[in-house]
Amino acid sequence: MAYPSGDPREQLALLGRSAVAAGLVVGSGGNLSARAEDADDCWVTASGTWLDRLHPSSFARVRISDGGVVAGDGAGSAPSPSSEVALHLATYRARPDVNVVVHLHPQSVLLLDALDEPIRLVTTDHVAYLRRIERTPFALPGSNELATVAAAAAADGANCVLLANHGCSVLAGSVELAHKRVLYLEEAARLTYAALALGRADKLRPVPAEFWAVPYGKVQS
Repeated sequence: MAYPSGDPREQLALLGRSAVAAGLVVGSGGNLSARAEDADDCWVTASGTWLDRLHPSSFARVRISDGGVVAGDGAGSAPSPSSEVALHLATYRARPDVNVVVHLHPQSVLLLDALDEPIRLVTTDHVAYLRRIERTPFALPGSNELATVAAAAAADGANCVLLANHGCSVLAGSVELAHKRVLYLEEAARLTYAALALGRADKLRPVPAEFWAVPYGKVQS
């Protein structure tokens, strides 16, 4: 899949269509955002949008520093951002290296988390792209508490955060990398579930230590 260059809204729209097709979110659940490197504003999916029906007017432009909505770009009045906008802004403030925040509701990921089962990193791709997965306690969707705990969980470099009984927050420097990470997160969850169903989760062979020793990002393609 080739990502379009230029407008991050076009890239997020592509991710949204793929996420819905892959069953990573249903209905109008989930929300996406992206910013230009070092920018103080980001594009966030507007309130009530369906991720498989996104187009440039489906995004609100929001200042990261104070949460203010930037006026429209000539296509009409600015839409209201997602009710989860605080999650995105808090993450950008905590992680200056992050340019994309993807919040989805992958079914296998959520099932295992609700069962208090950790997701195992089974393959080298899981290690390369996910590295580790942080889990947070429950906080009301859309609340400042949720934004705070999610940003705190990612502050030291984690790029995959599970939000209890809710969804995941996946971070990256590009839309394409965020897309890969959320796909590998759900794949890791499905393999973990299969191992549990077989009664063999404790027999899963870990990825060898020499691969873990490869500097983070060096093996990503």
